[in-house]
Amino acid sequence: MISGSSAVDESALTGESIPVAKQAGDKVYSATINKAGSFHFEAQRIGEDTTLAQIIRLVEEASSSKAPIARMADQISGIFVPVVIAIALVSTIVWLLLGYSFEFALTIGIAILVISCPCALGLATPVAIMVGTGQGALHGILIKSAEALETAHNLDTVVLDKTGTITEGKPQVTDVLPISGVHQERLLTIAASLEKPSEHPLAEAIVNAAVNRELQLHTAHDFLAIPGKGVQAKIEEQLYLAGNISFMKEKGVQLDHFEQEADRLAEQGKTPMYFATPHEVIGVIAVADVVKPTSKQAITNLKKLGVDVVMLTGDNKRTAEAIRTELDIDTVIAEVLPEDKEREVRNLQEQGKIVAMVGDGVNDAPALARAHVGIAIGAGTDVAIESADIVLMRNSLLDVVTAIQLSKATIRNIKQNLFWAFFYNTLGIPLAAGLFFPLFGWKLNPMYAAAAMSLSSIFVVTNALRLRRFRPNL
Repeated sequence: MISGSSAVDESALTGESIPVAKQAGDKVYSATINKAGSFHFEAQRIGEDTTLAQIIRLVEEASSSKAPIARMADQISGIFVPVVIAIALVSTIVWLLLGYSFEFALTIGIAILVISCPCALGLATPVAIMVGTGQGALHGILIKSAEALETAHNLDTVVLDKTGTITEGKPQVTDVLPISGVHQERLLTIAASLEKPSEHPLAEAIVNAAVNRELQLHTAHDFLAIPGKGVQAKIEEQLYLAGNISFMKEKGVQLDHFEQEADRLAEQGKTPMYFATPHEVIGVIAVADVVKPTSKQAITNLKKLGVDVVMLTGDNKRTAEAIRTELDIDTVIAEVLPEDKEREVRNLQEQGKIVAMVGDGVNDAPALARAHVGIAIGAGTDVAIESADIVLMRNSLLDVVTAIQLSKATIRNIKQNLFWAFFYNTLGIPLAAGLFFPLFGWKLNPMYAAAAMSLSSIFVVTNALRLRRFRPNL
């Protein structure tokens, strides 16, 4: 920035929900929004060199590096089928050598091949996955690929973006602290009337709080915004000021005990705003990006599943630490840029972790693509949704827990199907091979072998349909 000053919304890149004050000499980035004030800047990077272009490149690189998951059924069939063919050939030759007719020996070989046909093995995985993804959709979880559903059951680390994922993504009023003798409604009315002409997100949060309480606002006259500091205007012929501590000290306002109150609020990750006359503070209003009601329960449930929870955010360390303490998150990494998020996910993968990334913004897209399973919040950006493997339509972190539990249930069902298909066929092979013929005269007709083989397929499909009874344990 060459000259001027303003407050810039950088949430698209950093996830920081509060606009950042910018002065001459500071850097501004493409894909960010100027919220207040004006300035001149010099473009130092254009085209493919911009931050936004780098994000797109990171998404493409991360997506192309994903390795396909080998299917368990393919591995079993790759061994089972050649072994069965060999058994059928050997059995046919043995019975011929024992002096039995060619018809008898051929019937034995055909019965072996028919009863051990790996139809059930082939159905075991896709039918269960089909039912599993259908159940996911019923619970508001859109699973884009079978690989994502398979991988989710092995997750041991979930990386969470903060803004819009753990939190609501929009600043809201959390505390209204008036001076003695002034009611909360009076302070909020003055504050909202003063801030109504402003375009700043913090001002919008205060106005919304007043509207929700159905307070009658006044008209502000001689409104003046000072970028990066605050605003001033006359309300009912009285001049009022609103802004940060530097603005109050610049105007010579007596802060009294409110400076300590503001420090306490800031330690909680909130943004305090002073409201004053030219001589004294009349109160402090705190604004913060509040935590979603379901986030704490979701994080607790993830821990119960044995999953490490990591919060990755572009917010400042103080805000991030306040959220970590409130939600008892294992690890927090703050003040990270988009390329840093992708790198942090890659570092976890290099440590042998199976990582899921949960996010909602453009800045999360590279990390979503890099993770073993990318999970996007349905209310997020199109770029995030496109980069993810799973989309949560209900905007709740509890659905991350549901997705993992559904994956575990699906994989458990697949293993049951594979076991019974393999076990059932294996049990039928000795009978079809005629091992009991010399002792009991038992010989399996190929028609009955076909019926038995069909029953194994019916069993596998029926077992897979049990997934329709899946209910998340939240």
